[in-house]
Amino acid sequence: MKAAVGRSAGPRVAQKPWELCNLISNVPIENRRNVDKSTVGQNTVNQSVVVKKFNWPTWGGLAIIHVGALAVFIPGTFSWSAVAVAIALYYLAGGIGISFCYHRLLTHRSLNVPRWLERFAALLGTLALQGAPIEWVATHRIHHAHTDTDEDPHDAHRGLLWTHVDWLYRPNKNRPNLVEQERYAKDLWSQPYYRFLAKAHVPLQIALGVLLFLIGGWPWLVWGVFVRLSLLYHMTWFVNSAAHRFGYQTYKTGDKSTNCWWVGLLSWGEGWHNNHHAFPFSARHGLQWFEFDPTWLVIKTLRALRLADDVKLPTPAMKEKLRKVA
Repeated sequence: MKAAVGRSAGPRVAQKPWELCNLISNVPIENRRNVDKSTVGQNTVNQSVVVKKFNWPTWGGLAIIHVGALAVFIPGTFSWSAVAVAIALYYLAGGIGISFCYHRLLTHRSLNVPRWLERFAALLGTLALQGAPIEWVATHRIHHAHTDTDEDPHDAHRGLLWTHVDWLYRPNKNRPNLVEQERYAKDLWSQPYYRFLAKAHVPLQIALGVLLFLIGGWPWLVWGVFVRLSLLYHMTWFVNSAAHRFGYQTYKTGDKSTNCWWVGLLSWGEGWHNNHHAFPFSARHGLQWFEFDPTWLVIKTLRALRLADDVKLPTPAMKEKLRKVA
């Protein structure tokens, strides 16, 4: 197994049970010495580096994409081949790129895969246009370090609209600037490939749009880019909003995370969010038999094919320790 999967794919997280249940373990253990633990629970934002004002480029980009999706009502922009392309890209960018790669692999290092597979999946993730891996991972690690507090980029106490989308573009002192991105995602920042994706993720989306237009005309462009991105955005955003508001809590996490069944079904298993906040290192989010987790099935398949190892799961003792008493 060790020969099948290269150890260069990324750093491993802590193996000690008491560290696995610690939210700061979302930072890979090799880099934990670079985290100033005295700042955990305090405001880590250096306002002298950047003033985090209203993010007009993000707001404008989201507006253009959503307005562009309305082009489906224009005659001549529909074809079944365009819908098929949209569905395929929706899963590749969202299910593989975001859920599997950005989240479980890069952010939490819940498993280990060959470097070529990690980088290919990260490339797919950029096609979701949710930011490059470094920014996405840093933001999510900050979220776990300060979940539902004043230091959380999308604190659930600020309301449903804030956690769903407003946090992305409204003044937000907890959105990581470049200095903070390097600090919280140092394992990615140190790799030239991920610094390249930080610069190239928007041009890559434009290139994809041009390619789709050349192959399938306006229908492929409208469905393969604008409709796909609009739907994918909201499926991802529901994890931050609905899965911190609706559903049930199986484990004591000290935050508002919930297991929301319909978000779980729509987001490849990401909606079993209370489970995830209880055990952020876990490669499996759906921990009960009825909690369907498609991304976990992908990971199991990769493991069976000897393309994944070091797959991390909570032990029965860990689950019992954090289980809520009915």
